[in-house]
Amino acid sequence: MTTRLSPGDVAPDFTLTNDAGDDVTLSELRGRKVIVYFYPAAMTPGCTKQACDFSESLDSLQGAGYEVLGVSKDKPAKLAKFRERDHLTIALLCDESLEAHRAFGAYGEKSLYGKTVQGVLRSTFVIDEAGRIELAQYNVKATGHVAKLRRDLGLG
Repeated sequence: MTTRLSPGDVAPDFTLTNDAGDDVTLSELRGRKVIVYFYPAAMTPGCTKQACDFSESLDSLQGAGYEVLGVSKDKPAKLAKFRERDHLTIALLCDESLEAHRAFGAYGEKSLYGKTVQGVLRSTFVIDEAGRIELAQYNVKATGHVAKLRRDLGLG
């Protein structure tokens, strides 16, 4: 069974490589609010919709004090293609080992076409300035998720 995070939990720290080949460490963002979302695969329809929605909302999210980190198991080169192809402005991070996915409870059993498989659980976490989970959402839908998240955060 996958351990799930709850509000008040300390967010697991990670250092992951972004699409430009630079390391990003979550704990280095302390003092800022961070949205970390895990998605199954770059350049697939649902993941593209979700990444575009986050990119389109980035200015207003940053204006409200939030950084956005999208995490998948894709290699940095594929993430760079994803950024270029879809004009993405959010940070895209590579977690090939799935270590961060597992630490956040964003990898585990799920149902796919009626079969139980191991895979990425589309999940979003809002982390406060002190590094604690403010909001943990598992098995979110790609379409409409960013709009719902904005409402949940009181951003309209």
